[in-house]
Amino acid sequence: TLLVLMLGLVLASAGKTLGYDYTCYEGAARHLLDGKPIYDNSFAINVGTCPGTYTYPPAFAVGLVPWLLFGGAAAGAWCVAMAACFLAGVAALPVRRDVRWLVVIVAAIDWPLLYAVKLGQVEPLLFLGFAAAWRWMDRPAVVGVATALGALVKVQPGLLGVWALVTRRYRAVAWAAVLTVALAGAATLATGLAAWGTYLDLIRGLSGTLALAHNFAPGAAAHLAGASDGVAAAVQIGSVALAVAALLAAWRWASPVAGLQVTVVASQLLSAPLRDHYAVLLLLPVAWLVGRGRTWAALIPLLGWIALFAYADSDSPNWLATASIPLTFFGVLALLLWEARRERREGRDLREGRDLREAAPAAAAGTAAGTAAGNPPVAAPSETARIG
Repeated sequence: TLLVLMLGLVLASAGKTLGYDYTCYEGAARHLLDGKPIYDNSFAINVGTCPGTYTYPPAFAVGLVPWLLFGGAAAGAWCVAMAACFLAGVAALPVRRDVRWLVVIVAAIDWPLLYAVKLGQVEPLLFLGFAAAWRWMDRPAVVGVATALGALVKVQPGLLGVWALVTRRYRAVAWAAVLTVALAGAATLATGLAAWGTYLDLIRGLSGTLALAHNFAPGAAAHLAGASDGVAAAVQIGSVALAVAALLAAWRWASPVAGLQVTVVASQLLSAPLRDHYAVLLLLPVAWLVGRGRTWAALIPLLGWIALFAYADSDSPNWLATASIPLTFFGVLALLLWEARRERREGRDLREGRDLREAAPAAAAGTAAGTAAGNPPVAAPSETARIG
């Protein structure tokens, strides 16, 4: 009830910013119907306030065309749908019921989630896909579908396919590859092959957005702190390298579940534009940590409110508030690796305990057999005898 109330208040007070990001998606879909390029920095979107260009895969624009049937209610309906996707994702989490309820309560005061729903951002949809992959991680079709659809909506979830590969879920990889190729091919019939080339150019160009507002990437925070373009770029490259190192470490020795959580977090750190609402996905590792008894992890989403102060004064952005988002992501990465190490050690201790329990009956049986054969067990020599 609290989450529904908070979302209702945010949506009701959104005004012209309701579905702000959705209007970018809708503009691309309308351009597609009108035979215009979907990637055009110069076009103006007349159905909302979104001033930017469409920066998502061509297939997503094609998939959004049926949503235009909602007409003037499309933006509001999309925001409600994103809220429903998040709730469905929470319901799918493979944790105890009390943990799921705690996630819902925390979500009600989680600024990144409230902001993402208001904007009509796709993070709640990605949350659902990641949650489904986690719950049904041993079902190749589910992991494959979550990977393919996620990658065609926003590239980062494609990293799930690499996780599936390193954890030897080869059938899931096959599902993801076949479905991605099939859906991308079908979308190409509507967009043309050139759209994919333009999209790749656009993705490469996003690496130069460190000086733009509302970017919470480490390099952008460094730029706001006064670093030169070269230093800011070096900070960004270093942060990506650190995220990759965490991925490789988790994939090498962590459990598949822990590795999946690291994959979710790191996937958001590999792109130059890092937005505050991307932190919605941190509710997944929070659920895992709380499920393992780390109740304090429920406080992590509250750090998302710090980002509100980043651009409160557009003339003088606060670089410390901006840095709070990447620092939170990297902090969660560190916690996940630490917990994965504990999980591994606990597993080793359990195996050793099981081996000892299995060895004890065998030893007892051997002693009993020797006694029955007239060979009484030999007592251990006394300390005096050993000295003598």
